[in-house]
Amino acid sequence: MRQVIYFVLIFLLLATSCGRKSGRMVNDGNQVQGNSNSENQNYVVRRNQNTKTKSATAQPGPKVTKNPLTGSEIFEKYNKAVFMVYTYDGVNVFQGSGFVVKSKGIAVSNYHVFEGTGMGFELLVFSNGNEYNLKDVIAYDKEKDIIIFSIDSDGEIFPFIPISTSTPRVGEKVYAIGSPLGLENTFSSGEISQIRGSDIIQISAPIDHGSSGGALLNNYGEAIGITTAGIDESSANLNFAININVVKKYLSE
Repeated sequence: MRQVIYFVLIFLLLATSCGRKSGRMVNDGNQVQGNSNSENQNYVVRRNQNTKTKSATAQPGPKVTKNPLTGSEIFEKYNKAVFMVYTYDGVNVFQGSGFVVKSKGIAVSNYHVFEGTGMGFELLVFSNGNEYNLKDVIAYDKEKDIIIFSIDSDGEIFPFIPISTSTPRVGEKVYAIGSPLGLENTFSSGEISQIRGSDIIQISAPIDHGSSGGALLNNYGEAIGITTAGIDESSANLNFAININVVKKYLSE
């Protein structure tokens, strides 16, 4: 019975994942031109050569201390590692979120943020105004809704959120950073409501359309998940994140 419930939950997540594609439609497609000759229409693997990268002043992420941090301290230290993602499907522009997990510009997000947008257009916008293209897709898993990629940055060093090595527990305080409804780097807090299988963390921290791909952190400032979905029809504050353990095997080097 539990297995049946788990697969039903997976279906609901894929059906409601913070909206279609990257979660929030930005325009009707009349303002953006993309390269329609993509070799793969399922995910972004090519750069938009017309987007220039601004010079970066970002510094490496601070080392993790095992002393608990306040919400304000977590936001101050790690919000610069979270960025907005704009994608284009040939008709419309969509917006989601992502965050850096290695200082050399390795980042993660939800697969559905990039799905169907292989038009040679993607834009990553950081809170300091710097804009970058996606360089290479390192790995992705459509079923688990994760994507790992490198940022086209000419070797620049980025602030990053360290990956947690601990096991998330029900009742643990958590913090989410993302861009719901295009509101850049919005910070929210809550608790882990339940662990659903090995891949899904149910949380009470509010998220919304455009939060897809954002960071879920514990009170040590470590990434424990990728914010993924909320169930709009419920008043019970049902929100979900993909367990960060899903991407660890791709970040072992």
